[in-house]
Amino acid sequence: MKNKIRLRLLLYFAGSFLVFSLIISLIFFSLFSHHNMDIHKNDLENRAQQIARTLGKYISNEKGHGQHGMMGKGMGYSAYLQFLHDIAPTDVWIVDRNLNQITRGRGLPSLSYKDLPPGAEKVIMTAMEGKAMFSKGFGAFLGQPSMTVAAPITLISGDIAGVVLLHEKIAHIRKVTTNGLVILLLSMGAAIIISFFVAHTLAGHFTRPLAKMKTAALKVSSGDYSAKTNVIQNDEIGELAAALDDMAAKLEAASREESKLEKMRRDFIANISHELRTPVTVIRGSLEALKDGVVSKPDLVGEYHRQMLTESIYLERLVADLLDLARLQNPDFAMEIQEVNLKEIAQDALRGMEQLAKAKEIALELNAIENDFSLEGDYGRLRQMLIIILDNAIKYSPRGSTVHLDLHPAVGGIALNIRDEGSGIPALELPHIFERFRKGQPGKDKGSTGLGLAIAKEIADRHRIIIDVQSKPGQGTEFIFFIPTKPK
Repeated sequence: MKNKIRLRLLLYFAGSFLVFSLIISLIFFSLFSHHNMDIHKNDLENRAQQIARTLGKYISNEKGHGQHGMMGKGMGYSAYLQFLHDIAPTDVWIVDRNLNQITRGRGLPSLSYKDLPPGAEKVIMTAMEGKAMFSKGFGAFLGQPSMTVAAPITLISGDIAGVVLLHEKIAHIRKVTTNGLVILLLSMGAAIIISFFVAHTLAGHFTRPLAKMKTAALKVSSGDYSAKTNVIQNDEIGELAAALDDMAAKLEAASREESKLEKMRRDFIANISHELRTPVTVIRGSLEALKDGVVSKPDLVGEYHRQMLTESIYLERLVADLLDLARLQNPDFAMEIQEVNLKEIAQDALRGMEQLAKAKEIALELNAIENDFSLEGDYGRLRQMLIIILDNAIKYSPRGSTVHLDLHPAVGGIALNIRDEGSGIPALELPHIFERFRKGQPGKDKGSTGLGLAIAKEIADRHRIIIDVQSKPGQGTEFIFFIPTKPK
């Protein structure tokens, strides 16, 4: 069960190799059988012709001594025939043309043409005409399938004195083919055994990375997102391992982000609870005091009413800010995008903050080089963003100072700077000013919900606006906005 892939690879390899071996064996047997038959046929023909040439020389020499007919030749001819019968691996027959008699080797009696099987005489007669012939018609007479070659015995004078017949049992020829096939099969068997061990090693090399990936996947599924496959290969398995490692890295990052979001959620709920507890407690305490008659003097009753109204306004503002922040953080919340002029939005925001600035004798100054600062955006939300920044600038600026709003073109967009002359922000606080419920200096943020800058940051993000904040204690604070615009 643990090595299913390795077993399958071995089975596939073994099956493929066996089919391959079977096909190769069949092809080899067919081709080698024909090739071996052709080789024996050519060899048989060459031996028959060689014997025929030698006999022709003997007959020609002895004919010069007055000898007639092959059966009456001298001692040289008879010795050669005896020599052939002793060393020839096949049956050798000599056909005498004059006597129509066939001399057989190995002590067998002679034959006449009438003793031959049907069709055999035709082979001899064709050879008598000077043409070598092959036949399988002598098999019935010899007792088993055989191949026969008939070669003419040609004298020096050109006359044909007879025919040499050589017989080769087909079983002997097939035995060579069978031996070759047996050797092939044994070689293939040895190759299969060796290949099996090689395939086993290669399958292990193939499945080892898979086992590592399985181990890493199990660790990831159990929550250990730091697990790595440690597989480096330049192939599909390497790509799969890299994808698993990338997935684990992303899951680890997502887990950290989830933990961070969970912490932020808990902090958010704790902050909301804290922010709601104070005004609710004040309102309840004031109501209980008025109801129980603890406070009865008209001036104190009025003071309690004003306090409850102040806390109610704070609660209303807190709820409104929470709703705004929730809407802006919702990706499905649609903004009213249209072509607007940022200069007009800035002028509108400054008009909205005039009364608050006059109360602290703070001057609001707009510096704009041009009149056309067109862009695609939500007029109301951009105005809200500027009012939040201006409200903070007025709140933390000293009496009689100036808040500067500079507007000018920039490469690829519009640059907007809001600068005050207040006490500034400590360096340690700068990275956290856009966090929710992050409040400024104690005593100067009364009535603040701590959500203003978080809302401003969400509005900026929805408009792809880049915000940079520069501040030094005692030297004021400057908010720098870069608003990208479409090329005209």
